[in-house]
Amino acid sequence: MKSVSCSACLLKSKAAKSLDPSELSILGNSCVEATFKKGEIIFKQNALSSNIIYLQTGMVKLIIQGPQRSQILRLKKAPDYLGLPTTMGNKINHYSAVALEETTACFIDIGVFRELLRINSDFSYEIIVELCKNELDQFNRTVKLVQNQIYGRLAAHLLYLSNKIYHSNEFNLPLKRNEIADLVYTSRETVSRILNDLAREDIIHIDGKKVRILNIPILEKISIKG
Repeated sequence: MKSVSCSACLLKSKAAKSLDPSELSILGNSCVEATFKKGEIIFKQNALSSNIIYLQTGMVKLIIQGPQRSQILRLKKAPDYLGLPTTMGNKINHYSAVALEETTACFIDIGVFRELLRINSDFSYEIIVELCKNELDQFNRTVKLVQNQIYGRLAAHLLYLSNKIYHSNEFNLPLKRNEIADLVYTSRETVSRILNDLAREDIIHIDGKKVRILNIPILEKISIKG
């Protein structure tokens, strides 16, 4: 880990951009930067947390351990905050975060983060917007998982990767087939079969982990009605 200068950082969050120079100095003095390789754990569920994590670069998967097994909750791509609910909670990590590619993260002292929320209303506003966006995204994902058939759930996942993660119609799947199955609540075999079906119908082109969406309108219809 290394100390950082938030004032000079080119990857500041929208919230951090609302801080004045003295507040940025306070933030920088309470913040350290760390780089994680693919597969490394950034933080673990049930561990005590004294930090808010800001992803500068990279992508992670969030995992929660249930009574019987672990479950992938969602993917998060930089720039983004992790651990915001612990800001006013019990300082316990309620899930784990694992890097899916080389990822750089800033660890911000939770006490300093709370103080900046208290003294800077613009900073607080942007953090609230972030929390609300995450909550609505999770609500929408839950509805699709509960009400859609597997074709719709997998189509929605591909569109999420295209629109929210990579901002491109062509991308590499960041998860293995069994992990995608975990994310959309089905089996690995079903994921492979549906991907092949979508490719056969020229809705997507797939080559190993590389996916290219060929027919967005049809995939969108499947994600809604599937």
